[in-house]
Amino acid sequence: MSKKHGALRGSLLGLTAIAGMVSLVSAAQADELRLLTWGGYAPDEVVEQFEKETGIDVEVTLSNNEDMISKLRATGGGGFDLAQPSQDRIAGAQLEYGIYKPMDLSKIDSAKFIASMLAATKANTTVDGEVYGVPHVWGTSGLIVDKTKAANVADYTDLCAADVAGKVSYRLKRPTLIGFAYSMGLDPFAAYGDEAKYQEILDAVEAKLIECKANVKTYWEGGDALLNLVRSGEVVAAMAWDTGGWKLNNDNADITFVAPKSGALGWIDTFVLPRKTKNEDAAYQWINFVMQPEIAAKITANAGNFTASKGADEFADDTLKAQFQGSFPPADLDNIKWYPTVPAGLEVLEGKTLDRVKAAQSN
Repeated sequence: MSKKHGALRGSLLGLTAIAGMVSLVSAAQADELRLLTWGGYAPDEVVEQFEKETGIDVEVTLSNNEDMISKLRATGGGGFDLAQPSQDRIAGAQLEYGIYKPMDLSKIDSAKFIASMLAATKANTTVDGEVYGVPHVWGTSGLIVDKTKAANVADYTDLCAADVAGKVSYRLKRPTLIGFAYSMGLDPFAAYGDEAKYQEILDAVEAKLIECKANVKTYWEGGDALLNLVRSGEVVAAMAWDTGGWKLNNDNADITFVAPKSGALGWIDTFVLPRKTKNEDAAYQWINFVMQPEIAAKITANAGNFTASKGADEFADDTLKAQFQGSFPPADLDNIKWYPTVPAGLEVLEGKTLDRVKAAQSN
């Protein structure tokens, strides 16, 4: 063999070896899922079971809404294969930064999801006809009620009734404006695209909240302080989170969370694909895995909130299952009002309304 052919053969072997190494590196990368999520959403037990069943390693990075968007914005949607922002942080971020890629819904087992939650999340995360998110962990605010002392409180405006005067509490925050609006027969989310219409709704709610001031024991700020007020009996009905109501129910069966007639207000943390995901297949495998009812129940036990997995409540702790099913019969579950993205400028209007309510004299 000539030196020329020998050198060529050596070069080819070298290139083959390099190609093999690249292939091995790519395979190693393909067997890893980089997950950007909240604390409690990927417990060790669930991660280990997924890794064992799929052979895919999971690298978990804990974050929050602001940090997720910041990380993905800095990399143009790179660095992670699956992320979990809240549904109201998707459409706006996509329009402004282009950090996500559309979901391929054919790769998701839709039957595993609570239908109303899946439909709401798809609608709230659609940009230019493409769906960018599906639901995972969720929670609501509604009513915490002592049924022996505030049996008639079934909706937000019932907090203004004479029989609970001086013994109610809620926050001077936007959920109170939204909740009272729905309880008054108004639809604030439908008015999001019409600032003048939204102001009309705020004006009506403002008048109601000022009228209701004499009923309020205190405007709560910290959750623990509110729970203590309810435990002591100083507050018999309040607008607060579902998990707070169930926590109180553990100590006193007369107190629990009630989904208001006009609808509890709900938040959803989703699954989205960062624009530069390198392991999309693993991302879909994770979604379908954790949406299995038995697996979802393990996440609920760890995170404290339920997931959009259909039937997962049946696998929850007996006490929590009873609390959930008591607070959310199917009709109330389907009646949850899910927060959409807030258009620019509306929070300024809300802030001014809340300031006027705070400054007003009790009637």
